[in-house]
Amino acid sequence: MRRGDALTTTKSATPVSTAAPPAIEEIRAAARAIQGAVERTPTRHSDTLSRIAGAQIHLKFENLQYTASFKERGALNKLLSLTEDQRKRGVAAMSAGNHAQGVAYHGGRLGIPVTIVMPQGTPFTKVKHTKDFGARVILEGATLTESYARALAVAEEEGLTFVHPYDDASVIAGQGTVALEMLADAEEPLDTLVVPIGGGGLISGVAIAAKAINPNIQIFGVQTRAYPSMYDNFKSANLPSAGQTIAEGIAVKDPGKITREIVRAHVQDILLVDEVQIEKALAALLEIEKTVVEGAAAAAYAAVLENKPLFHGKRVGIVLSGGNIDMRLLSNVILRALSREGRILSLQVEIEDRPGLLARVATLVGDAGGNILEVSHNRMLTDTPVKSAYLEMTVEARDAVHADEIRGALTAAGFTLRAPPA
Repeated sequence: MRRGDALTTTKSATPVSTAAPPAIEEIRAAARAIQGAVERTPTRHSDTLSRIAGAQIHLKFENLQYTASFKERGALNKLLSLTEDQRKRGVAAMSAGNHAQGVAYHGGRLGIPVTIVMPQGTPFTKVKHTKDFGARVILEGATLTESYARALAVAEEEGLTFVHPYDDASVIAGQGTVALEMLADAEEPLDTLVVPIGGGGLISGVAIAAKAINPNIQIFGVQTRAYPSMYDNFKSANLPSAGQTIAEGIAVKDPGKITREIVRAHVQDILLVDEVQIEKALAALLEIEKTVVEGAAAAAYAAVLENKPLFHGKRVGIVLSGGNIDMRLLSNVILRALSREGRILSLQVEIEDRPGLLARVATLVGDAGGNILEVSHNRMLTDTPVKSAYLEMTVEARDAVHADEIRGALTAAGFTLRAPPA
């Protein structure tokens, strides 16, 4: 169905209590309600990722939603559950990204006034996209917690309905439609699902739906090691939640009250992944599947790669939850991946500071099959003779073996290589 057709096909959702978990009937009602207004994203088997992981990998491409995130599902289902008076008054939400865009987009479609409170440090592009969907944006709070408090205050002051990003049964029911589609569309019956966890809305809806369809299916959650809040609750642990992460979409310090109970009831285990593992998974999905995902979405595949014995031989469904990644961050991930693989190498070549040596070094690199991307002289290193210099070069190679061949050609010609700073 074309995106333009979706405006006339949205049905009314069945109201659900926000205080109790939704049942499978509410999730199926949500699927009927949002049908045509959100994409039925594909579920595809990946031969290459399966071979790498040692398991049969099936990907659910929620990064192909209109706002590039699964968050549309829960946001729309919640909006459709409002009374006519609530729709007229409008809604308020707190978010730094995907939830904001989902609420703003579908609120605009349905003629519901939307107010979004975002932290002051929210990237400009996310603020702009949210405004472009017609939402009123309030930039207030240094953290999401502070923005949350402000959003609740605005909702109370102005009589708005607050749309929680994850701790709401209507939202959870909407997210559960991911599992209904995934289990129906997979090429073979799935016995395991791996889902990223922030506040827990997605995995809660997925777990309720999947367990209702197949009680024997195993559900694994994944969090970044920097923000293991649901892991702490699940394991009765006390790991800190703080710091920078590429998976900001799941960097949640306080999981939901409803969601933590659902996770305890239905989830097999929660796995932690670190930043490098997420980066590698993100780069693999980009190179192999030609799909752009954000760090939170890559975390699930990262967990499978880091726990191969756990998933060996299983039919694994992975939810690629979103694709909203900053272009500069994506470019850094790509460059770092190429560097780790030896396809881009940084060289510092010690030379005499006299004419002709740059050309000689360039010829050696070229004859070895390397492609020089950048080069500069550094004469300011105080631990070398004043008549010496270093050529700092960025060189493209085919792989790590080829990179070693390029280094070998330079050292064989009598040049000394200095290890670049880490």
